[in-house]
Parts: sequence; structure tokens; C-alpha cells
Amino acid sequence: MFENLTDKLSNIFRKVTGRGKLTEENIKEALREVRLALLEADVNYKVVKDFIQKVQEKAVGQEVLESLTPGQQFIKIVRDELISLMGDKDMALNLSGRPPHVIMLIGLQGSGKTTTAAKLALYLRRKGRRPYLVPADIRRPAAIEQLRKLGSQINVDVYPSDPKGDPVRICVDATEKAMAQGKDTVLLDTAGRLHIDEPLVQELVEIKSLVSPKEVLLVADAMTGQDAVNVAREFHQRVGITGVILTKTEGDARGGAALSVKAVTGAPIKFVGVGEKLDALEVFYPERMASQILGMGDVLTLIEKAQEAFDEKQAKELQKKLMKQKYDLEDFLKHIRQIKKMGSLEQILSMIPGMGFKQKLRDIRPDEKELKRIEAIICSMTREERKNFKIINGSRKRRIAKGSGTTVQEVNRLLKNFQETKKIMEEVSKKGYSKLYNLLK
Repeated sequence: MFENLTDKLSNIFRKVTGRGKLTEENIKEALREVRLALLEADVNYKVVKDFIQKVQEKAVGQEVLESLTPGQQFIKIVRDELISLMGDKDMALNLSGRPPHVIMLIGLQGSGKTTTAAKLALYLRRKGRRPYLVPADIRRPAAIEQLRKLGSQINVDVYPSDPKGDPVRICVDATEKAMAQGKDTVLLDTAGRLHIDEPLVQELVEIKSLVSPKEVLLVADAMTGQDAVNVAREFHQRVGITGVILTKTEGDARGGAALSVKAVTGAPIKFVGVGEKLDALEVFYPERMASQILGMGDVLTLIEKAQEAFDEKQAKELQKKLMKQKYDLEDFLKHIRQIKKMGSLEQILSMIPGMGFKQKLRDIRPDEKELKRIEAIICSMTREERKNFKIINGSRKRRIAKGSGTTVQEVNRLLKNFQETKKIMEEVSKKGYSKLYNLLK
């Protein structure tokens, strides 16, 4: 998300920071370009107008114009206003008071509501909660069975809804059953439509009045841009929402919905779907997102992903192996699989700070298929070969290439890259991070 906007803003800010001194005219010129970039990113016109006005009021002040680093001051103002635009701070789920806490998920058909219900249940389960999934969409064929299967995958109980039952009654009965079973969070996957109609609104309003949900979260497809914002506004006016979950953000390079929805509806974005897997749901942090938009990376999210993917015990064992120069292809394979848990290589690299960094990645765009090839090659080796790659001769290479569906040249390339990686890692382990700094300079 925001790929195109980040590129354009990075170019604008490079021009700004390249100036020794900023004038009121310089700032207006830069803001004209920022305005165009935001409009091209499908940000709501009124939101853009208000945003530019606020930035201009602050940027033409004496504090900026007379600053020793006016370009940096200008960027800071833009960043602060982006954070304010998206919600100032992350808005956690309201799970206070006596359980069970009910969360209603509403939205149009095709927005990914049922899958998002399962993603949210997995997120809550990993936080130590006891979620209960309730399929209340009886009009969409197989919706109940879909949620049942998803619940089974993530080890979360699902209410046995009757396909011929009344959705309102299902939600009320499921909430009572959740309380009886000691569940602390109830996730209602309500019905959707191709458009908002009166029967749908009445059904949602009735459910809301009877179960008193702590949260009413709209699930909206980010790829629909301003349509998602319009849907959010209408749902908010007619039903009342407390937050938004944007889905399919990994396929939305513009990001206009994310920058518009809070300003238009007043309801904050609480989560974003970043992939198809059930663990591909992330808390939405306005401050981190603003840094990513401006090409400053997102180190905190990167650290959190690494902590989830990497086992502390394995890390200590790895350090010992590196010190003793015993790092082998078996360890290399484990690392590749752990990195894949963190998300796509492009997502990971986009979190690394550096306003020009994303542009440099254009020439070395990570190939996800390459990781699969490396896995296939290593998995085609014997345990002995993984432990000691030096015994891999010509005939062994041909066997490995055949078994992995690759070529001998690709096997050679992997072995060469592994040797270079192993050497650097062992040097870093022995001499510390200062050595890594020198190697990367």
C-alpha cells in the first residue's frame, strides 16, 4: 500500500531538502506537488484540501523558514499532519467491562468479512483471549460452512448456526452460549449485500440493539478506493460503526481509502489485512504508517514481526554455531522459513528506513520464487550434504538439481551464496556489529 505515493513524496522531499533555504514560494510549490500526489493516490478531495491548508499554515511560520534545516522541518510537519489525518494514535479494541465482549463485523459482500472474522479470532486467541465465532450470514451459500472450516484451522470454536434460522436470533443465542461456555469474545459475522439496502440495515440495527456490541467494525475492501470510504460513511450514518478493518491492502498501491476514511467518517482504522493467510492481519498504527508513506520505514513493526517469527532458544543456538563455525545448510533452511513467516520480502524491505531505499529496490525487486527454489534445492540434499556442503561433487549436484527441478548452475549459485553468507555471519559473530557496519559501508 502507498507504493506510488511514497515514490512521489520521496522525490518532492528530495527537492525540498536540497534547498539551502526555504521561502514561502518554495513551500507553496512543494505543496502543489504534494496535493497532486495525494489526489492521484485517490485521497478524498476535501480531505486533501484541508490537509494542504493545515500544512501550509504551519510550514510558512518563522520557525520553519528560519530553521537551519528547513527541509527537515517541512517533512516533520507533513508527517505530523498525516498521523493526525489517520487518527493520531492507534485505537485499541474496546474489550473493557464484563465478558463476553461482542464484536460485530459488518460490510458488503466481497469485502472479505468472513475471512477477516477468522483472522481477528486468531489474533485474539494469540493475545490470550477465548474467542467464539458466530456465522450469522444465512443468505450467502456456504458462508456458515466456510467459517466453520476456518475456525477449525485456527482452533477456535464456531457456533452451529442453522442455515434456515433467523440471523438476529442466532446472534442472541450464540452470545448466551458463549457466556455459558466461558468465552470472553464473541465475533459476529453478519450478513452482507452487494449494496446497502433497508432490510440489511434493519437487521444490523436490531442485532446491535439486542447484543450491545463493544465494537461494530466495518470490513472494507481497500482496493475499491473512495467507494470504500463512501460505504464506510453510509454504514456509519445508518448503523453506527466504531472502527474499520481495511482488507486487501497488499494489492492497493494507492492507499486513498486509508488516508480518507477517518477524516470522512470519524471512525478510525483498527486493523489492516495484508495477505490471504489467516495470520495476515495487523494492527493499524497511524504513526508507523505515516513513516512508511514518507519512506522512513517501520522499524517497530519489523522488530515485532521478527520477535514473532524467531525463537529465542534457536537464536542462542545459532550464535554458538557461528562462533564455532558450524553454521550449515540445515540452519540456512530454518532461517529462510523463519523469514517467510514475517511476510513477503518486499514487505520486510519496505520497513527498513531510507527515503531513497524503495527506489533502489526497483532494480533488485525480491523474487519470492527464488526462496522456494532455495528450499527445494536444500530439501533435495541428504542430511549429510546439508551438514557438510563441501562433499557435494558433480554427481551429487546433478542428483540435487534433478530432485529439486532446478539446474546444476542454480545449485552452484546457491552453494556460492551460502559460503559468502556464512563467512559474513561468522565474521559478525566474532567481531561484533562494528564489523557488520564496515562490511556494509
